Amino acid sequence: MISAFDMFSIGIGPSSSHTVGPMRASRLFVNELEEKNLLANVTDIKVELFGSLGQTGIGHGSGKAVILGLAGYDPETIDADLVDDILAKIEKEQVIYLNQSHKANFPKQGAIVFHRRKTLPKHANALTLYAYCGEQIVAEQTYYSIGGGFI
Repeated sequence: MISAFDMFSIGIGPSSSHTVGPMRASRLFVNELEEKNLLANVTDIKVELFGSLGQTGIGHGSGKAVILGLAGYDPETIDADLVDDILAKIEKEQVIYLNQSHKANFPKQGAIVFHRRKTLPKHANALTLYAYCGEQIVAEQTYYSIGGGFI
């Protein structure tokens, strides 16, 4: 059971299913890497956005939200005035500090793939995150942003 207060999400917009959900999912992915003692081995991160996230994600800020979540920021507490500087630094350096601590490659081209015509079967808003150690995938997880910031 959820309350009326659960239906309103605080976070970057314009759409909680396109920003808050993906931001929470990517943050959760990095936290799980840390819990499984895999984070120290991660050299690269890649993300694929499917369905609605892939079709409209650029305009709705899904990629930005994923980057911020990977970097360790929460939609409820991030300082909106810092977002542009955080994203510019990651784009310029082409690296991301996962949970603001572990450095991983994050090239401008190819780190996030927006699949405009490809969907996953369970929901229209899907994203799959991959953590690599060199060429080897050390972790992979698919999340579904089902609306209202819920994953």
